[in-house]
Amino acid sequence: MELCCTDLGSNTVVVTESWIMKTEVHSMAIAHQRSAHLVVSKAEERNTSSEGPATSQYLTITVNSINSRSFDVRLNALQYGELKERLHAPLREARGVIVKQMLGDQFIAAFKQQVERNGLYDLPMSSSQLESCIGCLQAASDVKLCKRCADDTVGDCRQCFCRPMWCVSCMAKWFASRQDQRRPEEWLAGVAPCPMCRSQFCILDVLRVRTNNDYAQ
Repeated sequence: MELCCTDLGSNTVVVTESWIMKTEVHSMAIAHQRSAHLVVSKAEERNTSSEGPATSQYLTITVNSINSRSFDVRLNALQYGELKERLHAPLREARGVIVKQMLGDQFIAAFKQQVERNGLYDLPMSSSQLESCIGCLQAASDVKLCKRCADDTVGDCRQCFCRPMWCVSCMAKWFASRQDQRRPEEWLAGVAPCPMCRSQFCILDVLRVRTNNDYAQ
């Protein structure tokens, strides 16, 4: 399966079985995996929220190739693990560059475990199929945000009325990116805004979607 994501400059980065591509508005850079080697040349922290001190780590990765001109892609460190899984070309970190991706991977795993315990959201009968996740465009949009507190006056969470549009992995990455990166031990207890309507939610509000096909099975 290919990796398709948007880098820090709003350019599209695609990694297939054979190619590494970066598309810009008026140009495209491409390298064949067999002739390429990648270097994580820079890691930087950037503020991701106007509402608080939440920051994310972004990586500058230089793609070198013997057959084409070198080019840079800039990705969130949470995507680093997925990138490595799809690469056949060698990838190394430059001296002094520390990637925080391992922490992100651990959080995503813990996020998924909690979601499995949260219960299910039954997709309406009129919607028999799940749409593709608008984050990765690969997996099905298999989670729905549902406020589980009966009293709207309790806590910071609010009801989200958006239809399922995200897969659990992308929702976990979004949630992690909105937390205080200096206090990872508090991430699971945090809140984040819905990527679409901005309603606040916590990890307990993320439910797996059950379709009509699931009932049939």
